[in-house]
Amino acid sequence: MNRKFSDVFFKHLVSIVALFSVLALGAILLFVFAQGSMPFFTSTSSNIQLVAQRIDEITVNGVSYYNHSTFINVPKNANVISVSFPSGDDIETLEINIDHNEKDAQKSLSFKYSGNVEISYPENYVYTVSWVSGIAALQKRIHIIIPEPPYSFGSFISGLQWRPSRDKVYGIFPMIAGTLVASFGAILLGVPIALLCALFMAEFLKPKFASIVRAGVELLAGIPSVVYGFFGLMVIVPFVRKTFDIPSGNTLLSAIIVLALMILPTVITIAETSLRAVPLSVREASLSLGASKMQTTWKVVLPHANSGVIAGVILGISRAVGETMAVILVAGNSPQLTINPLASVRTLTSTIAMEMGYAAGRHSEILFSIGVTLFSIILILNSLILWYRRRIET
Repeated sequence: MNRKFSDVFFKHLVSIVALFSVLALGAILLFVFAQGSMPFFTSTSSNIQLVAQRIDEITVNGVSYYNHSTFINVPKNANVISVSFPSGDDIETLEINIDHNEKDAQKSLSFKYSGNVEISYPENYVYTVSWVSGIAALQKRIHIIIPEPPYSFGSFISGLQWRPSRDKVYGIFPMIAGTLVASFGAILLGVPIALLCALFMAEFLKPKFASIVRAGVELLAGIPSVVYGFFGLMVIVPFVRKTFDIPSGNTLLSAIIVLALMILPTVITIAETSLRAVPLSVREASLSLGASKMQTTWKVVLPHANSGVIAGVILGISRAVGETMAVILVAGNSPQLTINPLASVRTLTSTIAMEMGYAAGRHSEILFSIGVTLFSIILILNSLILWYRRRIET
């Protein structure tokens, strides 16, 4: 009775935990995808916003605000914004006319004002009106923030420029290219080495020594990525700089070498486990037909374990594409489109890690979009590899 009760209890417990895990994962994916899609369907705000700086009392379209330290919202469809505030014995006035038909944000506002005023356009969709005084630090300012329209998905994917602070340009094609080139370079360099190591451990090394090497490889798999990045920064980057006589060793080549080192333990472990799982009878059948040990390894054992080997390659690609800290330390982080291995590049993950801490508004939403793009790239690559595996198995 107690055993039956415990079996039922743990069955329901596992079901509940699994259900909540799936729901939590679904909620996370839904949140990320929702945030990532917002820049392409919605504006940054439904209103024009004003921010008063060093102005204690201000009147906007007949409404007075006192010591207002946050945004003052003006309806998006307003044609005129009238602003006034006391300045000494005078009343400073500012009238802003809005042209809703003008697509260029820098030309959509026109100003009429009193006093000695300077108008600047410090960044896209933001105007700054300054009342000049003798001390620049005491100047009264009003910042006018125009809602950014939905961003073009085509410009996002195919754009070659990344200038989020000044011009609000978010083109990630150079970072997509940098991610794919670095990842595939690491796969081309690391997978053959990993496969040879796995074959040597599974087929040619004595079991006692193989267990020692296996423990060392598994230990390498547990080293944090930042340690690999620090090793690359202190060893690989100077090596690349001296070998090729270039000003900086923070290059695509350095990133490829570090990523290749990082995926080695994962691919070796999974491939070697798959090779050892091949039945002994398969090897004996091949040897009995006159095949040598090497022929049996390459022609029989390896094709028999191709499913596990491909699984290791998939995990290696996923780790290479999704790696962040190590790439930040060695790649140079320049968002430029290049296939020159001695040039600096930036990856998608590096962009998210470096800029999420200070990003706000549209910039922050675009970083979520980069996360969705990264997820899609990994999903597509893994799907292609699985499709290829099913094709060669049939």
